[in-house]
Amino acid sequence: MEQYAVKGMMCAACQARVEKAVQKVPGVTEVTVSLLTNSMAVEGSASSADIVKAVKNAGYGARLKKAQEVSDGHEDHMALFKELRRNFIVSLLILLPLMYVSMGGMLFSTPLLSYLSARPALTGLIEAVLSLAILVINRHFFINGFKGAVHLAPNMDTLVALGSGVSFLYSLWKLTALLVSGGLIEVHDGMDMAGRTHFYFESAAMILVLITLGKMLEALSKGRTTGALQGLLKLAPETASVVRNGEEVRIPTKELVVGDIFLVRPGESFPVDGVVEEGSSSVNEAALTGESIPVDKEAGSPVSAGTLNETGFLRCRAEHVGSETMLAKIIRMVSDSAATKAPIARIADKVAGIFVPAVIGIAIVTFVIWMLLGSGVETALNYAISVLVISCPCALGLATPVAIMVGNGVGAKNGILFKTSEALEECGKVKIMALDKTGTLTKGSPSVTDVVPLSEGLLPTAYALEIKSEHPLARAVVHYAEEQGLSAPDTEDFEAAVGNGLSARKGGKMIYGGKAAFIEKAAVIPAELKEKAEALSSEGKTPLFFSEDDRVLGLIAVADTLKDDAAEAIAELKDLGIRTLMLSGDNRRAAGAVGKAAGVDEVVSELLPDEKEEKIRALREEGKVVMVGDGINDAPALTSADIGIAIGAGTDIAVAAADVVLVKDELQDLPKAVRLSRATLRNIKQNLFWAFFYNVLCIPLAAGAYASLGLSLNPMIGAAAMSLSSFFVVMNALRLNLVKLGPKK
Repeated sequence: MEQYAVKGMMCAACQARVEKAVQKVPGVTEVTVSLLTNSMAVEGSASSADIVKAVKNAGYGARLKKAQEVSDGHEDHMALFKELRRNFIVSLLILLPLMYVSMGGMLFSTPLLSYLSARPALTGLIEAVLSLAILVINRHFFINGFKGAVHLAPNMDTLVALGSGVSFLYSLWKLTALLVSGGLIEVHDGMDMAGRTHFYFESAAMILVLITLGKMLEALSKGRTTGALQGLLKLAPETASVVRNGEEVRIPTKELVVGDIFLVRPGESFPVDGVVEEGSSSVNEAALTGESIPVDKEAGSPVSAGTLNETGFLRCRAEHVGSETMLAKIIRMVSDSAATKAPIARIADKVAGIFVPAVIGIAIVTFVIWMLLGSGVETALNYAISVLVISCPCALGLATPVAIMVGNGVGAKNGILFKTSEALEECGKVKIMALDKTGTLTKGSPSVTDVVPLSEGLLPTAYALEIKSEHPLARAVVHYAEEQGLSAPDTEDFEAAVGNGLSARKGGKMIYGGKAAFIEKAAVIPAELKEKAEALSSEGKTPLFFSEDDRVLGLIAVADTLKDDAAEAIAELKDLGIRTLMLSGDNRRAAGAVGKAAGVDEVVSELLPDEKEEKIRALREEGKVVMVGDGINDAPALTSADIGIAIGAGTDIAVAAADVVLVKDELQDLPKAVRLSRATLRNIKQNLFWAFFYNVLCIPLAAGAYASLGLSLNPMIGAAAMSLSSFFVVMNALRLNLVKLGPKK
C-alpha cells in the first residue's frame, strides 16, 4: 500500500471525486481517500506518476509520501485554521459597517442613516464595495467551487460560491437598474427603506463570513482531532549520545545503527530500542504502554524508543533503529489506520458523491416552482439561495473519519493499536472470541506451582541437578530456588537421560530427578506421593520427582501458569455478551485445567496450526469471530478470523498477521478494545444521524416547503446552521476522549 498526501480537498464531494479519479487508473485495485488526514492509500500495480496525474486532472494536488513519512493532517489543518482566522477577522471588520449601512435603519436613526435613506443608489454602491471586499478576501470559495464545477465535480465550495455569487450579482443588477433610472440623488419611486433591504449585498457577504467562521472552527477541531500522533512523533529525541572510538559524541538519532552503544542519562528519552549493557534505573514507559508505574531496568533489560529514563545512568546497545523501533511501528499503525476506511463510511460516501449535484438541482427546481407560483424573482431567489447555503455534505463526510481518528488516538494511548479503521469498527461486533493458551492465556513459560517435600534436602538437591540443565522445566526450578535464596551445591558426573531425567553425584551420593519411571529405577516412590502426583497432573501440572540414593526426597510440580488478569478478562468478555473459547495444541488434561481456571466457555485441545484455522473458519458460521494469539503457530488462525488480535509481546509474524495489537500484553485490554470499538461505532451512528437528519429537515425548510405554516429560512441563518453542523459532528467525535474503557462499577 502506497501513501499519498492530497491537497485541495474541502469536503466529502472532493474526497469522492479524488477516489473516483484514481479508481479509473489502470492497475489500481483499491483506493481510500481520507478527508480528515488529507491522505490517500492506494493498492495495485499502477505507477505513482499515473496516480498523481489522475488526481491533478481531477483538480487537486497529490504527491507520494516519502518512506516512513507519517502525516496525520494536523499541520495542514492548523495552517488552514490560521488562514481562515485571518480572513474571518478582516471580513468581520468590513461586515460591521456593511450591516450598519444596510440594516441599521431598522434598529436606530442617525444622521448618516437619514442621509443615506434618501439616496438608495448611494447606499447600494457602499454596500456593493464593502461586500465585494469580503468576496475578494474569501475568493478561495469561488476559485475552488468553480474549479470543481469545471471538472464536473461540484463540491461544498460550489454551493457556497453559487449562493453568495448569485446574491451579489442579483443585487448588482438591481443597483445598475437603479443607477440607470437616475436614483443616485433622489429616492427612486417605490424604493423606500424596506425596498432597499431587497439588495442582497449583505447576504452575499454574511454567507461567506459565517461559512468562514464554521470552516475555521472545523479546521481547529479537526486539527485537535488529528493531533493524536503529534505526542508520539515528539517522544523520540532528535539527537543521541553514542560511544564512537572510545569517546562520547552527540549525533542525530536517525544516524544510529544496530550495535551502536548509546548513553541515556536521567531525564532523557531513549532514542532507539535496545538492551541495557551497564547500569540500573527506573524507566517510565507510559508513552507506549499506558502504565504510569516506572519499570526497573538493569543489565540485560530491554528498553524502547520514546520511553523516559528517570533515575540512573544507562549504557545501552542499539537493537532496533529507525522504522523498526516499537515507537515507529505504533506511529505507522495508527497512521495507516487513519488512512483506511471503515465499512460504515461507504454509506456516507455514496450519498456525498451525488449530494452536491442533487442540491444544485433542488435549488433550481425550488426557484422554478416559486416563479410558477407567482412569488416573484426575489422570493424565488431567496429560497433557492437558502437551499444552496444550508446544505452540508461536509457533516456527512466527516461523520465517520473524525470518530475513527479519535477512537484510534484513545486506543493508542491505552496500548491498543487498530491497524485499520475496519478493525476498529468491527471489533465491537464480535460474538465469539477464541484465545490461544500458551503465551496468551498463560504466561508462556513454566514456573513452580507446588512443592511436596519428604525431606529438607528436596530443594537443594533439585537445584544442584537442574542448574546444569537447559530444559524449560529445569529453568523454572532454578528460578524458584534462587528466589528462596539457595546456593547450588557442587556435583560431579552429571548426566541427562533425554526425555526421562537427570543424575549426578553430590557428596559421594547419587542424586536423581525426573519422571516417576526414571526415579523408580533407584528408589521406591511412596503410594501417597504417587497419588499427589496424579492429582497435580489432573490440574495440568508436571510433577518432577527427586531422590538421593534409594531415598525419595519429594516432588516439585511445574506448570505454565495462568496470567494474573486472565480470569478477570474472560469474566468481562462474558459480561459483554461474548462467547469465549480456548484453542490449544496441548493435551486435553492440561488444556482443560487452564481453561477451567480461566473460566472460558469451551476448551478445544490437541490442535495443530492448520486445525486451529479450520476451527476458526467453522466458528465464523456462527457469528463474527476474534482470534487472540501470540505465536507463529497462531498466524494462520489470526488471518482467518474476522479480527485477529496479537499480544504485543508475541512474535513479529503474529503481530504482522493481526488486525489489532495489544502493546501491554495484558488480557484486560481485550474487553477494553471491544468497549472502545462499540463506543466509536455508537459515535459514528450519532454523527451520521445528525448529518442526515439536519439535511432532511433543513433543505425542505430552506426551499419554503413549510412556508404555508409560517416557517421559512433566510440565507444568512442557513449559512450559520450549515457551518455549525460540521462543527457539531467534529465536537461530538471528540467526546470519545472521555470514554471509560474499564468495566462499569
